[in-house]
Amino acid sequence: MSLFPVYRPDHVTSLQTRRCFLKFGAMLGSALALGGMPVLLHGATRRLGDLPADPFNLGVASGDPTPDSVVLWTRLANEVLTEVGAASDAVEVEFEISDSSSFRNILRRGAIAAVPELGHCAHADVRGLAADTEYFYRWHVGNATSPVGRTKTAPAGSSDNQKFRFAFASCQQYEHGFYTAYQHMAEEEMDLIVHLGDYIYERSWGQNLVRHHEGKEIVTLADYRNRYITYKSDPDLKTAHASAPWIVTWDDHEVDNNYASEVPEDDQTPEQLLLRRAAAYQAYYEFMPIRLPVGRQGPAMPIHRRLRFGRLMEINVLDTRQYRSDQACGDGRKPSCAEHLDSNRTLLGDAQKNWLYDSLANADATWNVLAQQIMMASLRSLDNEGNELWPMDIWDGYPFERQQLLDHLETTATPNPIVLTGDIHSNWAADLKLDFDNEASTTVGSEFVCTSITSGGDGQDMTDYGQALLDNNPHVKFYNAQRGYVACTLTPEQWRSDYKVLPRVTEAGAPISIRASYITEAGRPGVQEA
Repeated sequence: MSLFPVYRPDHVTSLQTRRCFLKFGAMLGSALALGGMPVLLHGATRRLGDLPADPFNLGVASGDPTPDSVVLWTRLANEVLTEVGAASDAVEVEFEISDSSSFRNILRRGAIAAVPELGHCAHADVRGLAADTEYFYRWHVGNATSPVGRTKTAPAGSSDNQKFRFAFASCQQYEHGFYTAYQHMAEEEMDLIVHLGDYIYERSWGQNLVRHHEGKEIVTLADYRNRYITYKSDPDLKTAHASAPWIVTWDDHEVDNNYASEVPEDDQTPEQLLLRRAAAYQAYYEFMPIRLPVGRQGPAMPIHRRLRFGRLMEINVLDTRQYRSDQACGDGRKPSCAEHLDSNRTLLGDAQKNWLYDSLANADATWNVLAQQIMMASLRSLDNEGNELWPMDIWDGYPFERQQLLDHLETTATPNPIVLTGDIHSNWAADLKLDFDNEASTTVGSEFVCTSITSGGDGQDMTDYGQALLDNNPHVKFYNAQRGYVACTLTPEQWRSDYKVLPRVTEAGAPISIRASYITEAGRPGVQEA
């Protein structure tokens, strides 16, 4: 019998589901205590010998770098462990860190237990490293050695670092295209890669699919694990993970399209969605190079956190799904309604909002970043009768909390606020205004929005939809609907975002080019074409 309960949407009463959910939370807390950080190895941990195949077929990754630490990740293939009779065992996995890819000089060694309760994933939070330093790492189990990964620690918090390069991306529906963008991203050997959500998709959608998911819409822990295995088997994605440390956060498709807190998209009950969230969040942790404190359980797994990169940049990583009020007016692009104008509705939730406001009020980095999912700049449109329509799933659907945040940036004089956004499958650059209806209103920040890696297929440079939104929203300076990512270069004087696009993703190996570049000058909020 599986340690974790299986979510089945039919014939489950609320009481049964809630009891199952509470049991799930307690068991997940115990599993995280075993597998969420390096643990001492005891006799119950099995050391393997010769293996019949490569157990590291999902590659390696690193993430959440600090000045003295980084999280290393890998996962052992279940089919290989099954063949040697170790699928139910805690397995010893060793890691090595070197200052070169040849590993002539091994600086650190360690071993952790990859436990079956967490799908034999391995997270090593390696501390005591030097700041702003490139490292190489690899894993060993039995006679097998993983691919080599490259990582880099963050500059010391007080250092006057003069340059930093990173890329950000989102939305990689596996069926819609090939991950060629990641091949190009890996070649740049960035200091950091930021992923803003929709790493997997819980179901199929669209037509003209170029490759396929396994199975139907996913709901159980086994389902989510299999979906991540499909995605992470892609060679270009594996290469990008091995090329640099990542910072990740989730959006909706890691669980259920457009879910809001305990409110599902379709006919699930809130209790059933909580069980599904618990499975999805656990799978996310299992497959990501992420540092989560021990004891976070079930469907309540806070992911917001702050990382600093010298005096040059501080990143506030946000979660705009787990705590939000339900989308107003029935979701979609709608006229305003009484629910839309309810000032008590929230996107961030009180705890996350207070944490963020405190961070912004005390910020002292040159560039202060909000890495989040949904577009913050207004995208008002008009219907055929000239009535205003608002996209209810993005910040436009939560106008009072957005205004509160923008006012907070102004009153606290947060230095150089930059918002990074994914979700919308198109590139944008926009000024963040105190009043989006007034072109002369104060600009308090800049927003750079990345397109999708693949979601939506090949895309195009300009659409009628995009042109109409540009016409209706003069604070928005750029739109493009091709696929790719955004490469950012930071100095104390300037932030530069290069929008890198592919002509197609339905065929592998397409070339990449810079479609446009936008900058923000330190001390001068807003975007300018480079």
